[in-house]
Amino acid sequence: MKYEKEKISLEEGLKREWLITNGIGGYSSSTIIGANTRKYHGLLIAPLMPPGNRQVILSKLDESVELAGKKYNLYTNVCKDYISDGYKNLVSFEKEYIPIFTYQIEDMLIKKFICMEHGKNTVAVYYYIKNGEKRSKLTLAPIVNFRGFHVTNTSEEFNLNQEIENNKVKLILGNNSQTPIYTCLSEGKYVKHDNDIFRNMYYIEEEKRGQAATENHIVPGVYEVDIEPNEEKYITFVCSLEQNIEELDAKDLINKEIIRLSTLIYNTDYLDDKKKESKDVNYINLVKNFIIATDNFVVYRPSFALYTIIAGYHWFLDWGRDSLISFEGLLLKTKRFEEAKEVLLTCIRDMKYGLVPNRLLWI
Repeated sequence: MKYEKEKISLEEGLKREWLITNGIGGYSSSTIIGANTRKYHGLLIAPLMPPGNRQVILSKLDESVELAGKKYNLYTNVCKDYISDGYKNLVSFEKEYIPIFTYQIEDMLIKKFICMEHGKNTVAVYYYIKNGEKRSKLTLAPIVNFRGFHVTNTSEEFNLNQEIENNKVKLILGNNSQTPIYTCLSEGKYVKHDNDIFRNMYYIEEEKRGQAATENHIVPGVYEVDIEPNEEKYITFVCSLEQNIEELDAKDLINKEIIRLSTLIYNTDYLDDKKKESKDVNYINLVKNFIIATDNFVVYRPSFALYTIIAGYHWFLDWGRDSLISFEGLLLKTKRFEEAKEVLLTCIRDMKYGLVPNRLLWI
């Protein structure tokens, strides 16, 4: 999937969404212009009891660039009476394995890659920056929260504590002292903010559903990176519920995820060179997209030490009936036989303990 600049209008950009997952029920999702239109959108939606109890941790990461004293937004936010214009600087959006955003500001090129760490409540954002003739500054503003993804937070005051160690920041929001949020940037400096509340983010899709459509977030501070004329930079931003993130390299994380997904595709044999269809570009793209999409639904449930199947994104959990309906397409056709055995055991366990209705027996 790829959209070039001529197809990235505000109207179209707000309609089209992307999603990647972490294999334990967490995900990262937004629109192709980076504006959240659902309360379920966010860069880090983390399950505290995988795959359940999902919390919105990092709503967005808003970037801006300063060139010769002039500020350019890369982000797009929608409020009731205001829409920021970062989408105008977006040259292209594409997603095969992960979402990739390309921005052009004067003679400065910025590519942004978003990837989750498989099996961990961690999201990494990787930037490749090729500067032009002017000295510039990149600013990254993490917009955070800590709330269940089915609700919205309208608090006017966020009880936030920060512990700062160079570019690694430990955030404790409210009463969640047992579950700190960690952010880190590979270079630059962190500037702490006090009581910086992002007010009234507006969710268009929630209003359509008759749900609460505005909420508040907090910006704990911003990261700033100076960029010299004609300089190339590779920058990693990480947000996680894991503590040891300062040495995590987003490029390595992306490579591992591409290898993992490519292995799943290869193991299906659908792209076997002996098959005539596998030489057709449309067929190849269809197969890749199908396998990558199926992987999003197969998640690990640590409490059972078994795999299970998410019924749908953004809001559903794992239900036995839906697992069995989708069982063949997700697991048998893709030759994930070991996971298939575990999913069946999960369904049997659910029925044994009365966690799913008896209509499972109809299938």
